[in-house]
Amino acid sequence: MARNPTMNDVAREAQVSLKTVSRHVNGATNIDPALAARISAAIVKLGYRRNLSAASLRPGRTSKTIGLVISDLANPYYSTLARAVESVADAAGYLVTIASSNEEGPRHDRLMDRLMEQRVDGVIVVPPRHPARDWSEVPPPIPPLVFLDRPAPFADADTVLADNAGGARAATLALSGAGARRIAYVGDSPDIHTMRERHAGYTTALTEAGIRADDSLTITSAHTREQAERAVGALLREDAADAVFTANNRSTIGALLAFQEAGRRLPLVGFDDFETSLLGNPPVSVVSQDIELMGRTAAESVLARLRGDTSAFATKVLPTRLILRGSERRPERG
Repeated sequence: MARNPTMNDVAREAQVSLKTVSRHVNGATNIDPALAARISAAIVKLGYRRNLSAASLRPGRTSKTIGLVISDLANPYYSTLARAVESVADAAGYLVTIASSNEEGPRHDRLMDRLMEQRVDGVIVVPPRHPARDWSEVPPPIPPLVFLDRPAPFADADTVLADNAGGARAATLALSGAGARRIAYVGDSPDIHTMRERHAGYTTALTEAGIRADDSLTITSAHTREQAERAVGALLREDAADAVFTANNRSTIGALLAFQEAGRRLPLVGFDDFETSLLGNPPVSVVSQDIELMGRTAAESVLARLRGDTSAFATKVLPTRLILRGSERRPERG
């Protein structure tokens, strides 16, 4: 296999010095136009590409790459986050390397080590539900780091979160305000920070509405859409609840499928909007967090650190918005 062309090859082809080629490929603009044209033609002819991995090893040079470790790329929530991060990074001239931890602590640690071995300039991380290694055990140097969606115990990092508790409180109060008294909570494991916060908001709202919490109506095992569907189906068969708050989009979709299977629905508000939420009759009421804004904010935070921002590390909590579309109300009797 032929070797990749080098800057030396470009210099020989263009009949210029190696230093001039280096200045050209690194963006210098004060090169004689005739020389720049010859270098550009040589680059095209030879198929030369910069070796950014090697360049990043030299003092003062970077890989122009940001690592993004999320939980599950198959979840539309995380793919939207990734797209937002990528758009900001791309505009700043950075490539984003995306990987999924699948909520596994050891896998997350391997991904982090690999990204740092590849000399990424910064990292944005959604911490896994079961961390394996403490951040104090990560060998330095650690590049600029931003925790996204969930916090982690590491002082030298910025964090970007949504107001999970406030959004869940608003959703539950909307259901109680529409007359519900037995409001079920359906969500994923409380090991996940966002789920703990959303359940806390739910219980706060019950207290404010004068409703006694009922553990039998709290379901925290709905990791998948299918598990949520089975859980809500059981609530319907047992006539246990008169409304449902679903704590993420997969739980909401599972609840809707259970309603379809049973041929009847309960008042419902879900956390996180999703593309098909408007297709129901009525459309699904949701707590909407600006996922794109979260991704953009995380990317802007890590880029600011790369540009030299030395201000105190901070946690930014972005607001949520309750969108009532009718599903929070009891179905009208025919």
